[in-house]
Order: sequence, then C-alpha cells, then structure tokens
Amino acid sequence: MSMRILVPLAEGFEEIEAINVIDILRRADIEVVIAGLKDGLVEGAHSVRVMPDTTMDKIDGKDFDGLVLPGGAPGFVNLGNDERILDMAREMDRVGKYVAAICAAPSVLIKAGVLQGRRATISPSGRAQVEACAKFTEDRVVVDKNLITSRSPGTALEFALKLVEILAGKEKMLQIKAQTLAICQGD
Repeated sequence: MSMRILVPLAEGFEEIEAINVIDILRRADIEVVIAGLKDGLVEGAHSVRVMPDTTMDKIDGKDFDGLVLPGGAPGFVNLGNDERILDMAREMDRVGKYVAAICAAPSVLIKAGVLQGRRATISPSGRAQVEACAKFTEDRVVVDKNLITSRSPGTALEFALKLVEILAGKEKMLQIKAQTLAICQGD
C-alpha cells in the first residue's frame, strides 16, 4: 500500500523545496496531494505559479500518512498563520504520522507545539527559535522519530530522498537516487 502525503502550498512558498519534494516522492510511487490554502494558482517566492490538486477545505488529515511543509518567505509565515495547518501538524504528530518541514517551515511546527523537546534543524536564520524549544543540530536533514526537518533549498534533494527512504524503504530511495544521479553530502 502506497503512502499518501499532503504538501500544502501557501503564497510565497519556496519553489525548489516544494516541487523537488513533490517530484521525488511521486517518482517513488508515493501519492502526493498538493493543497492550496485557497482556490486557484499559488505563486511561489520566485514568481513560479502552481495549480494545486485541491484546497485545504476539501481534505481531511485523517486520509494522509504525513504532512510536508515547504519553506519560503512569506510562504512559511502564511502556513503558520493557518489554523488548519497547525491543527493538522499537531494531530498527525499526536498519532505518530510523519510531520516534515524544510528551511523556515520548522517554525510552523514550533508554533504548533510539535518541535518542543525534539531534535530538529531549520534555516540558519531560525536557529535561535529552535534552540529555545528543541535540540538544534546543523545536520542537513534531521530525523527524530516521525519528525523530519531540513535546512534550505540546497538540502531539498537530500530531504526528499530521506522522505522516500522513510516512506518507501532504502532500496526505493537508492533507486531514485541512481535514476536522478543525485549526489548528497557524505557521498
């Protein structure tokens, strides 16, 4: 049975982080649903427009195995100001589903109360925010049980491959890595 992952997009999302994760997960035969905070096209931080599959009003978090939050400014702020996102992150974490965030988006998880006492990373500008409530690490991708965090657009491919490994297994991750000629830090 394939995993089902929700990637919500807010105005100002980081295109590399969102599209890279969506693409790599779909290559691994993981179902990804892209949900806009509202109807219509969503414009990224660098003026790339994406048409989501649906909207947050039309989905139920219970139908998903995980949530992946892209960063980008002001995208992460818009995600953090949406109670549907905060509630979904809290509930998914509470029941042990996967909760992932990259770049500045771990700040959304702080706001939701999900990062407290956990190991996590964030974009360099958010370090003090994470250190105030969690065990910050400079690793490019950090896994703490069901919580996966990463640092920036430059770590998006490693983040996506780690998600594939967690969701579909190491063999599938290595297959996607080989198909894309991906090189990750430490290779």
